[in-house]
Formats: sequence, structure tokens, C-alpha cells
Amino acid sequence: MPAARKAPLIDIIRNSDLWDGLPEADDIVRRAIAEAQREASSGEAEIAIVLTDDSEIRDLNRTWRQQDKPTNVLSFPAGASGGTHLGDIVIAFETVAREASAEHKTVGHHLAHLTVHGYLHLLGHDHNDDSEAEKMERLETAILARLGIADPYAAA
Repeated sequence: MPAARKAPLIDIIRNSDLWDGLPEADDIVRRAIAEAQREASSGEAEIAIVLTDDSEIRDLNRTWRQQDKPTNVLSFPAGASGGTHLGDIVIAFETVAREASAEHKTVGHHLAHLTVHGYLHLLGHDHNDDSEAEKMERLETAILARLGIADPYAAA
């Protein structure tokens, strides 16, 4: 019998009061990471999730990606030197809420999707070409389905 996977240790940091409007955000993030870990194991790991706002994520996006605009999620893998710290995921409330509204989904479902997306980036998945994007989207869709969330890539 294979050894049970140990759930990642998750530190959730709220850097914006805007997330107070979604009191279940911490639970959504924890469930999304737990389910993603079943599909794509990181082994023993620690992850920091920063729930922030557009202003902070814009600063990070400008500093680390040279894109002077807010984005929904950023992932910062710790790399091999990180020990058990897998990395950090930063998610911006206003962008998440705006995208959820435009896509006719709940903020909670979109938060779960972006958490899974960010986690897969920490594991080394990417979407730089069509093949990588399709693989990553299949993983995300499978993970979200087990959470009861519809395929975010399905045509509306």
C-alpha cells in the first residue's frame, strides 16, 4: 500500500480587508490546495498564500514580470534551495471579483481555480505553448471537477 501523501502546510496571509467580503476564502484555498495535491503531489511542502488587492499585485507584477498592471494570480516557486517551502501564491481580490462577474461564476469558484492554477505553477507546470497549456488545463479541470466546480475553460 503506498504511503499517504502529507498535506502541504498552508500559511494564508490576508493583506487586504477586501477579502473580508468572502469570509470562506481561507477554507476555499485550503480545499483547493488539498485537492490539487492529490492530483499533482508536491511531497512534504509549505506554501504561503497571500490574499491581497490590485495595488499590491500590480507592484509585484511590475517588479517581477515587468508588467505594470494588476493580474489575478502570481506564483513564486521557491526552487530547489527552498527546502520544504514550495513557494508563494499571491491572489488579488478586485481582479478575481471582476473576472468572476464577467465569466458568470462565483468569486469562490474563481478563487479555487486560481489557487489550483498557482499551485500547479509552483510544481513547475506552465502554459508557454499549446501543449503545456492543454496539459495544465486538463489538470485544473480534473481537480476543480472533484471540488464540484465546472470546467473553467469550457466554451460558454
